[in-house]
Amino acid sequence: MAGPKFQALPGFRDFLPKDTAARNYLFETWRSVARRYGFVEYETPLLEDTGLYLKKSGGELSSQLFRFEDQGGRDVCLRPEVTASLARLAAQHQRDFPKPLKWFEIGQCFRYEKPQKGRGREFFQFNVDILGEAGPQADAELIALSIDTMLAFGFKPGDFVVRVSDRQAWLDFAAKRGVAEEAIPDFLQIIDKLEREKPDVTAQKLGALGLSSDEVTAFIANPENASAAFDTIRAELEARGLGDYLSLDLSIVRGLAYYTGVVFEVFDAKKSMRAVAGGGRYDTLVATISDGGCDLPATGFAMGDYVIRNLIEETPHAELNMAAWLQRNAAACDIYLVLADDTKRPEALEILAELRNAGISCDLPFTTPKINKQFQNAERSGARFALVIGSELPELKLKALSSRSEESCHVLGLADWLTDRLKQPDGPLLA
Repeated sequence: MAGPKFQALPGFRDFLPKDTAARNYLFETWRSVARRYGFVEYETPLLEDTGLYLKKSGGELSSQLFRFEDQGGRDVCLRPEVTASLARLAAQHQRDFPKPLKWFEIGQCFRYEKPQKGRGREFFQFNVDILGEAGPQADAELIALSIDTMLAFGFKPGDFVVRVSDRQAWLDFAAKRGVAEEAIPDFLQIIDKLEREKPDVTAQKLGALGLSSDEVTAFIANPENASAAFDTIRAELEARGLGDYLSLDLSIVRGLAYYTGVVFEVFDAKKSMRAVAGGGRYDTLVATISDGGCDLPATGFAMGDYVIRNLIEETPHAELNMAAWLQRNAAACDIYLVLADDTKRPEALEILAELRNAGISCDLPFTTPKINKQFQNAERSGARFALVIGSELPELKLKALSSRSEESCHVLGLADWLTDRLKQPDGPLLA
């Protein structure tokens, strides 16, 4: 009887080399933009005390936790997002750093929700936060970073928009209309789902709170309901030349309960998928997590790997940008050593070691198949060049695999010569 056939669990992914290379492209782009903006990288554990994420997250998050009791009897969970972990970390160590803290993190998160396009049960997130700065200039900095991240991926004006809102505007709306304080979380959830729920369902839920769809719609449509923070953010973005990417949209409130002010989401212009990125201000979370031991205003956003990769693959010029990066960075090696004379294998191994020690990525077959097969293996590896080692040693031949051009080189000074050659284009040098 055949044994069980094991495969990845629903909502979890294997990363084959091609997928891993694409993931590395996302990571490198995220890191390069964050560092350009003066952010430094941190990391928190994948496993956290469950109470940390129940304290002030709200919404559906508590029902989506991968939660269990560990062997020490602790109630723990795989982190569903990173903001609460950052709040814990900042509360513990913020005295060691000048303010504001400009930190970013790239890591894995886990949520038990229905797998679908743009959403799995495990995912990687780019998390960018500013702690210790209460002014809207910090929100503007993060929104600008999110825009420049999209541009770094090869997106162009018209491909995406940043929709900005302010939770405080909705809290004021609810207070003026007599919504009970204990009903505020439910009210914000209704607003958050305006675009995803049927109008009659929304109307029924609002009616239970003594509100109507018409007054909510009118509030969203009136730009005068924008906060002073939005005006500052818009001015900051316009001064950076990024104002055209910004759109006031009061229907955005975000789902997590810890948001306190400005919130925003990055959407593809066609709205063909869920938000590419989202975040906002969470000025009370650090104090909540630390039971008042530390009070730091904060703002941040996250971008997940699922949606951004989907959008890249559905946008030709962004996909071309990724393909160009993969061509430069995803090859197994730069130089593949081809043995035209098997008796020269000891010399070839010596050359291989010398090149690798010089920092040149190269490979050599374990056995010596026919030379045509070796060239096929060189091309499959993605190498730029094949270095042919034969009976002419110490003379060698370097073949550019893309153009089929060929040039002569010598064992003496080979590593330095190849280091320089790899910086040059692959076009034909000799007919």
